[in-house]
Amino acid sequence: MSQPPLIQDCQIPTHLPEIQAILNEVIETSTAFYYYQPRSLLEVTDWALHKRAAGLPLRGAFSPTGELLGFSTYGPFRPQPAYKYTIEHSIYVNSHHHGQGVATALLTDLIQHAEINQYHVVLGCIDAANQPSIALHQKFGFEHCGTVKQAGFKFGRWLDAAFYQKVLSTPPEPVDG
Repeated sequence: MSQPPLIQDCQIPTHLPEIQAILNEVIETSTAFYYYQPRSLLEVTDWALHKRAAGLPLRGAFSPTGELLGFSTYGPFRPQPAYKYTIEHSIYVNSHHHGQGVATALLTDLIQHAEINQYHVVLGCIDAANQPSIALHQKFGFEHCGTVKQAGFKFGRWLDAAFYQKVLSTPPEPVDG
């Protein structure tokens, strides 16, 4: 890719088939997402509409021709109110565009989005064997904060879930409640 991708909101329903294709490729071929079955378009639509209704981002990295190269999102880490400043994010890139700066552009955007929305901790749960994702997060200042050994089982083997976090300077004046 000769120029960085354009990062912008994904449009519902326009981009959902492309999101579905990327997500299903990840499910079927990797341990980056601990799911077994591909997602139907209806499931992806429901998920995206829930994100939109909750005011959560669904951002895409687009080529100059408008192709969706990858997408990112985040959501609450836990439902309890004291976790309101902590989010867990996800980034998925079409395999044809790995190593081309797509994930870097998406993570840059996601961190900026989190700061604008006054979050304090951005958390990523990464399969411990996914060294490219770990290296990307470390490049952005994420620190390893724990590993849940054998948290998942996929492709006939146990998977360790490694957690990486980045602490932001926002919000300037956090409050209880």
